[in-house]
Amino acid sequence: MKPLNIVVCVKPVPDSRYWDRLSLDPNTKLLRREGIPIIMNPLDRNAIEEALKIKEERGGKVTVISMGPDSTFDVLAWAYAMGVDDAVLLSDRAFAGADTWATAYVLAKGIEKTGDVDMIILGNESLDGSTAQVGPQVAEFMGMPHLTNVEEITFVNDDTVNARCKIEGGYMLVEAKLPVTLAVNGEINDPRIPPVFGALWATEKESTKYTANDMDVDEDKIGLSGSPSYVPEVSNIETQRMGEVISGDPADIARQLVEKLKADGVLPEV
Repeated sequence: MKPLNIVVCVKPVPDSRYWDRLSLDPNTKLLRREGIPIIMNPLDRNAIEEALKIKEERGGKVTVISMGPDSTFDVLAWAYAMGVDDAVLLSDRAFAGADTWATAYVLAKGIEKTGDVDMIILGNESLDGSTAQVGPQVAEFMGMPHLTNVEEITFVNDDTVNARCKIEGGYMLVEAKLPVTLAVNGEINDPRIPPVFGALWATEKESTKYTANDMDVDEDKIGLSGSPSYVPEVSNIETQRMGEVISGDPADIARQLVEKLKADGVLPEV
């Protein structure tokens, strides 16, 4: 079997346990993420797991790549603990504020620096944005076919994969030639929990860091200024609802609630 060079794109996202501390910058209209712990996007763990399974079956190399601040090194350490071979961080203030298009552009340029690639795997969408746009956009920048919502990958031969893609009401089977980009969903596998020795091994690994100056990027296509989509305005929606608190012991509260629902016509009179 032909060994494969696989690149997995991962995204650092705010830990959902701290989302109550997120706020919007009134000037840039971007999320303020300072002081919020970051974790690896959950579906990207599925992407890493699938890449590792393919490597274990066919041989080759798995490289993880991410765009984010230097704190993303902690996310890449988790990828090393899972068993990837290399990790690359694309980090530069010039990349900040990027929309999905500008993010995909930088990721594609970073992937190009890693050398020839047979397969790119990503999580289908991110926990914080959920646009499901970055996978197809990376593929377009790389000139590759792409499949989304992938829940199973099998090989037809060394140069062709068969992917089962989830769609509304069922699934479709699609054949694609390598190189290919696949965006996977959470049903494709159960990500492994890194063993203790994997965590120890991760502390000995060093990730590669590329800045804008290290990459052949067009400055007009990166960051906030290079993003074709933006948020023009953010406003709070005020809702006017009548509220009422019912007090008493549980049985009395239940009786009062039923009576009020009947009076409002929500429950029928019996």
